[in-house]
Amino acid sequence: MDAITGKAANSANSMRALRATRRALLFVLVLVCVSFSPAPAFAQILGTKHNLSSTGTGSNRFSGSDEVCVFCHTPHGSDVSAAAPLWNRRISGVTYNTYDSLGTSTLDGKTAPVGSVSIACLSCHDGTQAMNVVINAPGSGGYNPAGAAMAGTWNSGGGATQTNGILNAGIIANLGTDLTNDHPVGIQYAGGGYSNSSPTARAANAGDPDFVAPKSAVIGSGRVWWVDTSVGTASSRQRTDMVLYTRGPGAGGGGYAGQTEPEPFVECASCHDPHSSNPTFLRISNTGSAVCLACHVK
Repeated sequence: MDAITGKAANSANSMRALRATRRALLFVLVLVCVSFSPAPAFAQILGTKHNLSSTGTGSNRFSGSDEVCVFCHTPHGSDVSAAAPLWNRRISGVTYNTYDSLGTSTLDGKTAPVGSVSIACLSCHDGTQAMNVVINAPGSGGYNPAGAAMAGTWNSGGGATQTNGILNAGIIANLGTDLTNDHPVGIQYAGGGYSNSSPTARAANAGDPDFVAPKSAVIGSGRVWWVDTSVGTASSRQRTDMVLYTRGPGAGGGGYAGQTEPEPFVECASCHDPHSSNPTFLRISNTGSAVCLACHVK
């Protein structure tokens, strides 16, 4: 009986051990499945105010399309006058008053006409045209190079939009055409001095010491500049860095009169990433003025 009892006990122990092993394997399998599941899409533009579609969660929603990207981008027939990828909006074509017109004595960088990626941002944010005016609407036959309004209505909840889809005057997102009270755009970074031939120069009169020196690298066929924020990888340009935009001869957006080679400029998207879920679309949190101090030595 002792031998039989011992065998039964061993068998029971083996079954318990097998069940424990199976539970452990199942737990590991669940972890693996979770690890490889897609990240929630709402971590990016879908859950932000830039999702203007009928599926948007903000106060600006347009009933005419459930597509998120169409309000800014199109795979075909884009406007190439804006240095923004596959831009689906008509550039406003208005005249802007820029910060340099104030004659501020500390502004030591040359300015270029409003252009590059900034003019793409302003095609919504200057408040001159509706946000549903696009070049290439969803579906067949919706192409209009001059831009046309997609059929549909706007939800104007929260007072953020008018019923015609134009940003209301008086809210900060509507910059208007007078940019004198906004951070300069289309201006040389750090007072100038950085160019293709001297990407990291700090010679006399080249690069204002009140600014952090930008990093530079050749990506593809062109040189790019950025200001490292120490968020992410420091050795390469990241979305969380302050991105500088190349303008000048042979570069998108044009430059200032007499410019001889491409240089880095500050634009709207230097500080703002339109696809980010950060508040006000800043590239990094501005806690402790981190965005300002990324570039300004104060």
